Amino acid sequence: MVDETDSGSSSIRRSSWNHPVVFTVALELAGLAVSGLVALVGWPFGWLPDTMFVGLVTGLIAIGPAAELYRRAGPPRRLAVVAALLALATVRLSVTAAVNWAFPALADPGVGILVGYLVALPIGVAVLAWFLIRANVA
Repeated sequence: MVDETDSGSSSIRRSSWNHPVVFTVALELAGLAVSGLVALVGWPFGWLPDTMFVGLVTGLIAIGPAAELYRRAGPPRRLAVVAALLALATVRLSVTAAVNWAFPALADPGVGILVGYLVALPIGVAVLAWFLIRANVA
């Protein structure tokens, strides 16, 4: 839903995701819970989900706030998406390098990538929200 307040000549549009970063983290936790349940069901049969599968499921579940922010934004939203993707890539690579450096003995090197992605997704949404709010206010 969209709250619209008309104050004479301009209207303010607010998304139903008032705090998109908080909701992104909450949805990431829900995605990790789903992946955990899949792992618990598959574990007795010798199957554990791949880290890329966990990242994909978590990302698909957590993308809702960013998608709604993008859909509700005004026309100058390409710069916001580019900035969000650059932030996502930069943070993901930085955190992945830090995790792989701090825990070199991990059996699966994809864990560093997954942790980097989970940390970077809310930051990418925050950058997206910041740029969209700035573009729509100006």
